[in-house]
This record gives sequence, C-alpha cells and structure tokens, in this order.
Amino acid sequence: MSTILTPDVVVVGAGPAGLTAATRLAPRLPPGRVLVLDREREPGGIPRHSDHTGYGLRDLHRLLTGPAYARALTERAVAAGAAIRTEATVTGWAGERALEVTTPQGLLRVDARAVVLATGARERPRSARLVPGDRPEGVLTTGRLQNLVHLHGRVSGRRAVIVGAESVSWSAVLTLRSVGCTTALMTTELDVPESYAAFTHPGRLVLDVPVATRTRVVRVVGRGRLTGVEIEHLDTRRRRIVDCDTLVFTGDWLPDNELARTAGLDLAPGSGSPLTDTALRTSTPGVFAAGNVLHPADTADVAALDGRHVAHQVLRTLAGQQPAPGPGVPLIADAPFRWIAPGLLRPGDPAPPRSRLLLWSAELVRIPRVTVCQDGRVLGHRTLPWPASPGRIFRVPWRLAAGADRRGGPVRIGL
Repeated sequence: MSTILTPDVVVVGAGPAGLTAATRLAPRLPPGRVLVLDREREPGGIPRHSDHTGYGLRDLHRLLTGPAYARALTERAVAAGAAIRTEATVTGWAGERALEVTTPQGLLRVDARAVVLATGARERPRSARLVPGDRPEGVLTTGRLQNLVHLHGRVSGRRAVIVGAESVSWSAVLTLRSVGCTTALMTTELDVPESYAAFTHPGRLVLDVPVATRTRVVRVVGRGRLTGVEIEHLDTRRRRIVDCDTLVFTGDWLPDNELARTAGLDLAPGSGSPLTDTALRTSTPGVFAAGNVLHPADTADVAALDGRHVAHQVLRTLAGQQPAPGPGVPLIADAPFRWIAPGLLRPGDPAPPRSRLLLWSAELVRIPRVTVCQDGRVLGHRTLPWPASPGRIFRVPWRLAAGADRRGGPVRIGL
C-alpha cells in the first residue's frame, strides 16, 4: 500500500533548476505545499561533487565551488519552506500529475496540482558511443569520476586519457589532478576544442594537458585493469597506442528524459528533451520542465535561472491565469543546428528564460549570421560576436524571433 501525498507542486530533481524553482514557489504557497524529490542521498545535483570553483555567478552573483553552491541552493530551498525528500526515486506515473515513488521507507504516490521535471542530463557512456575493445576497470564518465573522488575519496589511476574537450572535460582534468592522476591526452574529433579558450589555453599551458584534435578512441586495451587506448587520426587514419590506466568519457550530453517519455510527453526533435513553449509548459497540462533536461547541457547557473522562470509560470497556472496549452507554432532548428529550446511559440506566452533561444550546432561557425524566417519572410537577422560550436550552447537573442505570428507557420532559425 502506497502512502499518498498531495502537495500543490512536486519538483522531480534536486539540482540547480529544481531547487531554485522550489525556492521561488514555497514562500508563495501554503507551508509544506512544495515537495522536491531526488533519487540521490543528498540534494544539490551534479555541483555537489564538482569540487572546483566556477558556480553561482548568474544566479547568486558570487563565485562558489560546486559543493558550496549545492549547499547554498539547498539551504535556500529549505529556508523558503520547501520539503526535500532524498533517496526518493520516481519510477512511473499514476495519472497526468500523479507520480509513483520508491523510498527506503516504502512506496509513495504523489498527487500534485503541478509537476516540474528538473531531471537534468547525463554524459553519453562508452556503451552508447560504441567504442570496441576489452572491458577493464578504469573506464568512467566525468560524473562517475567525480562521484568516486568527492563522495568516496578514491580513484586508483595515475595516468588518464580524456575523451572530449568540452568545459566538463577540464573539470575532469582538475578532479584527476586533485588525486594525483595526470592527464596524458585529451582527444576530440573536432577541428578545435569544444570548450571556451578561457579553459583550453590555461589547460594546455598551466596544466600541461596536450589536446589532440581530429582524433578518436577506436579501441580500449586491458584485461582486468585498463592499460591503454588506441587513438586514430580521422584524416590520416594513422593509429597509435596511448598508455593509460584511466579513461574518462566526457560531455556528449543526453537529457534524462525517461519520465517525459513514459508520460507520453511530446519530445523535441534532435535532442529528445521534453518539448516546451517559452513558459516551459510541456504537452500535458500542469506538467512543466526546466534546466538541463531541456538543453543538455548548459551551465548550472543557467539551469537555475530556468527554475526561477518556471516557478512564475507554475504560480500563474495554479492561480488560473495560465490557459491550458493549445497548438503552438514550432521553432525549427535549421542546419547546422541540431536542436532548439524552447521549441514552441504560443499566443500570450512570455519571453523564454533570460530572453534567449538555446541551440546546438553540429559544426564550428566562427562568425555566425543568424536568420529567422516564417512563412517566407525574414523576421530578423544578425551577425553574432560569438561562434557556434559543437560542445557549447549557442544563444540567440529572443528579439530576433519575438515578432513571429503566433498563429502562423513554423519559425525557422539557421545560419
């Protein structure tokens, strides 16, 4: 028999987006009416085991380490009156806004007036990248690495190869360095590293990490323990073995969209994230989504600002000020973009979080000229001073699309 809980709002995921949403919602609802569920033992999401600085600038306006940032967000949510239940895994749906939850204390059914999915994103593991070879110990993702180091205090490797050159890849370098493991090589299939120059240049010079572009790992070597990886240059097809005892797959993010899929929510083409409008409503009335489940994977503070945005929209819905979602005008990402978030425009909806549309590029465009079109006419175009590059979220100012006819045809955004 399940225990039944009936909060006004249930937030699934106690990362930056979920905690920030709860912090904004709780003071504006009766005490105890906002419930946050998370399957981990502690709230805070990925930042709680990212023991380096760089968190909190956009939302808290101060620079914190990951664990300090996670604690600050948790303390704010609790002080605001949100109830946080950890080790609470949402296993399915019992209705449009009813969740089935498993906890160490037993089964729960949570019937809410509104649901916020803030389940985040995860890195694509080796199995999903189809890298052949042996199956030794020492093959990790960044998340698993940081979990082992910062929550359990152990990693046995001394020489690592990192797959990917995104910002999170340098986070992996710092984590390895903190336990005495050097990075022998960082490898990326792209012509240039995916991360910002502010990460890449100091990483190469100060941390002495070589970055091999246009290369990929084609084989894992080692029985029992990893002993090396085989690297191939994509242009010359020349191969070599790099000795290492640790291999870390970084980035190449996927949304944690299992709950969205099992609920039958519409999914965004290209990303597989829940399809939302600019109010962050999904295709099911009363179900919202926020954070990196929508745009895998932006920085933690941007995800937190999603939580701030969605809280206002949830309150409007609970107050009867937000109509149920009807048909919307699709936002379509044209080449070289793979996906866009949010993905729908509806009459009367607000600007998206931070007045930005977020896109993911399949190739590097150093000087992108963005064009927004609808029904054969150009709504706006602008050359932006930041490149479109794989491994980074590309941000387009909302004003380029703000003049779209909410009852017209699809709005297309491309270069």
